[in-house]
Order: sequence, then structure tokens, then C-alpha cells
Amino acid sequence: MRTGEPLPSVGDVLAALATGLWHWDTATGLVTVDAEAARLLGLPAEPATLTEAQARARLHPVDWNEITGVVRLAVAEGTLAEVRIRIMDGDGSILRVVRSRSKPSFDPERRAYELIGTLQEVTEPAPGTAVGRSTVTGDWRRSREAFLLDAGRALAEARSTAEVLRVAGGLSMPGFSPDGLVVFGVEGDRLTITGQHGHQAADMSPFSHMPLDTDYPAAQVVRTGQAVYLSSPEEYRARYPATWPLAQVFGRRSWAFLPLTVAGRTMGAWMAAFTYPVAFTPDERAVLTTVARMLAQALSRAGAAETERELAEGLQRTMLPSLGPEVPGLRVAARYIPTGGGLQVGGDWYDMIPLPSGRFALVIGDVQGHDVRAAGLMGQLRIALRAYAAEGHRPDAVLSRASRFLHGVAPAADDALADPRFATCLYVEADPATGALEIARAGHPDPVIRMADGTVMLRPTAGGLPLGIDPDADYPTTRFTLEPDETLMLCTDGLIETGGHDMESGWRRLRAVLETHGEDGGGDLESLADALVQAVHGPSSHHTTGPLTDRREDDIALLLLCRPGDGSGCGDTTVTARRTVRRTLLSVGQDEPDRIAEARQYLRELLHDWSSAEQVDSAVLLVSEMVTNVLVHTDADALLLAEVCDDGSGRRLRVEVFDTGDDLPHRRRPGELASSGRGLMLIELLADAWGVDPRGEGKCIWFELREPAGTPLGTPEGAP
Repeated sequence: MRTGEPLPSVGDVLAALATGLWHWDTATGLVTVDAEAARLLGLPAEPATLTEAQARARLHPVDWNEITGVVRLAVAEGTLAEVRIRIMDGDGSILRVVRSRSKPSFDPERRAYELIGTLQEVTEPAPGTAVGRSTVTGDWRRSREAFLLDAGRALAEARSTAEVLRVAGGLSMPGFSPDGLVVFGVEGDRLTITGQHGHQAADMSPFSHMPLDTDYPAAQVVRTGQAVYLSSPEEYRARYPATWPLAQVFGRRSWAFLPLTVAGRTMGAWMAAFTYPVAFTPDERAVLTTVARMLAQALSRAGAAETERELAEGLQRTMLPSLGPEVPGLRVAARYIPTGGGLQVGGDWYDMIPLPSGRFALVIGDVQGHDVRAAGLMGQLRIALRAYAAEGHRPDAVLSRASRFLHGVAPAADDALADPRFATCLYVEADPATGALEIARAGHPDPVIRMADGTVMLRPTAGGLPLGIDPDADYPTTRFTLEPDETLMLCTDGLIETGGHDMESGWRRLRAVLETHGEDGGGDLESLADALVQAVHGPSSHHTTGPLTDRREDDIALLLLCRPGDGSGCGDTTVTARRTVRRTLLSVGQDEPDRIAEARQYLRELLHDWSSAEQVDSAVLLVSEMVTNVLVHTDADALLLAEVCDDGSGRRLRVEVFDTGDDLPHRRRPGELASSGRGLMLIELLADAWGVDPRGEGKCIWFELREPAGTPLGTPEGAP
């Protein structure tokens, strides 16, 4: 072309460059192409107007979705939309690869996009080459999709801000990976640094608490909600001269600052810095924008979860007491573990209350439900119990008043939004000087006794309805003595049933822990509390799941009370030997004949390692006979004392039954049809020794059984 000649038309220039023109209006749904663009699309080389469906049929389906995403991003950032497209023939084969460059615009009145751009055939780069890194097709596309899926899954699983930042710091973007990341937050009118990766903490101090009106890219992003891409140090210095000296010292070559936006609100900014030049093509910007959105959502979720956890834990800590100073003559340990879902607050609680008498009370309970209302009722009930106890009431009176209180604060029955609640509770009044315990129980699991030699037994206690059901309910009191070296365990049902267990299987799991703890010499009370919690809530609990298909989770409250003795397994000293004495006391009232069955079962548990099964059956039969005689032939209650001791020549069982009756039993010879009169005959036949001893008021009938010699301790007959 000679100088002075007119320039060729745009169409001629594009035709010479094998470049076609196209126009797409989403409002009309029509795509207009010139002859060259039609040829590139595999159509006759003549201008044509296509519907969106016809144009879409010529493109690879993945690339069509790519176009819609790039167009939205380009409109949002005011940049060109550039994408590589695979052109397909009617058989589904790829004819060629073309590059589309367009300037999209959005009409808010018509709510439609309009694009005018070019199509030009290109050579698909070889996978893995440097040129292939900037394409949207081929290996890079597949790597990018896999990366976004993995990043989204990892960020969605992060449960705390620290975890989110750790995941963000470990992201390796396909083809271009930043070596420096910073997450900026906003506090008032200043930037804060939420987390960073690839920098020394001391080097970040100039950027912390930077005013939002500072000429700094992150501050601008927070102010405007628009991303900032800086492809070179020269561009950074030209656009942000005031803060360039702060960034220059890190030696980076490219920077991307993206808004962290959730629900239309910019909560901060994310900086990705590179040690090599990055052009920030539309494809690279799409990846960075997607990661920024996922990161913002993850940070928002983690922040909300942490706020909830902090609120819930603070509420629960406020409601739960400290155990206070040590009680002379007794040791106490306690644990509370929120394991259920929701807000991690619930109705479980424990308390230790000094009493006016010099004694103290241990309380453990569980308000129905696992929500804020349950936690609120728990706080009210705990305060009420402390108030009633401080007035000097006995255990039964404390629970009766507490039940009336809880029934009174429940909503009226005719309230459409009524949500009546009840609570289980166990109240123990303990005398540190003697170890005497008085227990009242309201629908709560029975306490557990761990004896001096490691024998573990459920301690049946009289009980009444859960608190809040009947305002006039009675709560009988059970009295017994905690012997030296014995430990009393009180817990909520979460300790028993967590992990898919019912009451029976959960109790067996706890019993194994209680019996074996301290065999290696580390038998203090605090370690026992930790071992019990770990057995049901720690990693080992996954190996001891229960028979139920659903893995139940519930809050855990635990109280341990121990009376130290010479070979204490609950003190701070090392256990050198276990005492071989077991002693238990059980009362059976005239109006409690059903407790005779409890006495039989209790004696079997006491003799769980007795070597002779026949002697165990004999002892159970004799106890049943002796207690029944008291209830039938006297007007008094029966008091059962059973003791296993070792005098050096073997173990001996001694059982005593006390009553306040004055008439001594006499040996009789009943006829064949007589319904009574065989009690003393049975004792004489089955016991190694027996007797009747008058006492100050009443009498004591006793018998003894000596364990057969030659059988190892704890090995039942017939065992290998």
C-alpha cells in the first residue's frame, strides 16, 4: 500500500487476517456472524443470523458454559472477555479451536448482555507447555476444575478461622501459584490482618491497622468492592506510589487483591502475590475470583461458628461452678463435656454446696433438652437447689422443693407454645468426718461404688419422679457409708449412652474402665475422671461402639467422690497394694419388699470374683431368706451388712441382717405342708458358721462362708 492511498476497510483487514466478526444479543437470543465467522463455525462462508440454540450446537458444551462465566466476570471488572472455543461438527468431532475476544456490556433495563467480538483460529498448544498454561481448554482446564473442587471441599470442611487460613495457605493453583497470601479484615475504619502465609509476622506490622482511606490496594478493594490486579512492579508504583515502598521490600512481581464478599457485604480483602509476572488473563482472574468467593464464605461460616462456640462455652462456664477448696477427709473431681450438637449448651450440670451443718452436698442433674432453654432452666434450677440446701433442708426436702419450683416455672398447660420440661437429679449429702452419705434421687441413674480392692458395683438407691413432673412428689432418702479407699461416681446418662450404647452396654463399658484403672500405679482421682471421659468421648471410644444403630451423642457431666485411706487409690500417692476388704450396707423397708431382689443382685455383684458359684447361690438364698423373715415376722425394717475380708488363710464372707425386733428366732421342724419354719435349717445346712446376737435394741442374725482353698483369687470354678 502506497503512502497517501486510502486505508482498507475493516472488513478487508479482518478477512486478510482470517478473523471473523460476530454479535450476540441475549435479549433477542440471536447471534449474527459474517462470512469468515460462519466459516470458522463450520457453516457456509456467508453472513448468517443464528439462534442461540443453533450457535450453541456448533460449540463444545463445556466451552459454552465457559463463555457465560467469562462474560459475567468481564462485565463486573470492565475488561475484555477472552476464551478459547472448540468448534464441533455434526458427528461430535472437533473441527478447530478458535479464540473469541469481545467487549461485553449489560443493559440493566432489558437485563440483557450484548457482545461484539472477533473469532480467530488458533493452534491448540501441547499439554503442559508454557503456552498451554494460559488456555482455557486442554489439561489446564481440567486441572483448574479439579483444583476448584478440591479447594471448595477443603474450605467447606474447615471449622475454624485458623483451619480456613491453613487451607488457603496450602492452595496450589494450576499453572500459577502465589507464594504470598494475606487475608485482610475490617475493624471499624481500619484494615486488620486476619492471617497470612509466606511472610514473616514482623514484616506485616506496617499493614496492620492501616486506615481504610490509605492509598493501598487492599484498602481500595474494601472501599469499592472491586478487585485490583497489578501485573508488574511498574504498574504498582504508578497506581499506588504512597504504599509502593512498603510492598517493594518483598520482591514480588505481580499482585492480585480481591474482595471477600458475603451477602453483598465486603468483609475484607484477599491478596495473592507472585514472584514472577502474571498477565491475569480472564481465565486466571476467574480462578482467583472463585477462590476469593469460597474463602469469604468459609471465613464467614467459621467466624459465626466460633462466635457461637464462644457464647455457648461462656454461658456454660458461667453456669457450672468450680469445686472450690478441698474438703478435709474427702477428694472430689468433676468433668463437663459438651458432646451434643447445636449450640453446645444443654441442661447437664453438677455442683458442690457447703452446708450450714459443716457437711457438704454434691448435686448432679440433667434438664430435658439440648438447647438454650434447657441451659436457662438448668441455671435457674441450680440456683434454687443451692438456696434450699443453704437453708439446711434434708436431701428429700431439697428435691421436693426443687420439683415444685421447676413445675412452677414451666409454661401453662393451655399455652399453645408450651414446652414443659423436667429434670433428673441426684443429691448427696456427705459427712467428711465419717464418710456417711444421704442420697435422694429424682429419676437419675443410680450412683456407682468402686471399692477398695477395685470391685465396682451399682449402688441401688430409693428414688422418685424426675423434678417438675409432680409438684407434690416424695423423694425417699438412702443412707450408707463411704468406706476408706472407696470412690463414689455420679454421672449423667451421656457418660453411659454416648456412642450408640443403651444403659446396660454403656454400664459394662464404664465398669471395665473403673475396674482396671490404677493397676499400673497411677490411680489418682483426676486421672480416673480423664480415663472415664476418654473411654466414651476420646479416640478409643470408636472401638467400643454400642449395639444401637444410631451413635447417640449427649452432654457428659461426671462427679467423683473418694474417701482416702491407707492404700488410697484416689489420693496423690502411688498405689502399692489394693485392700482386700469389701463392705456394703443396704436397708430394706417394710414398704419396700421389691428391694429384696435388689439385695440379691447386689450380693452377686459383691461376689463377682468368688471362686465357688455354688457358694454364691447359697449366700444369695440365705440373704433372701433372712431379709424376708424380718419383713414377715417383725414390724421393723431390715438392715443388711455384707463384708468380704481376707485373714491371711483365704477370703471369708460375713453377712449380718439387723432388725429392731425383740423375739429371737428358734429352730423348728416344719411339716411337709408348712409354708415357713425352714430359715434356720437352711442357714445351718449351707453356712460354715452362723449365729444370732442380741443387740441394744433388736438383734443381728449372721452367717459366714469361707472360700474354698486351691482356687486362684478371682477365678470361678470351671474356668480355665
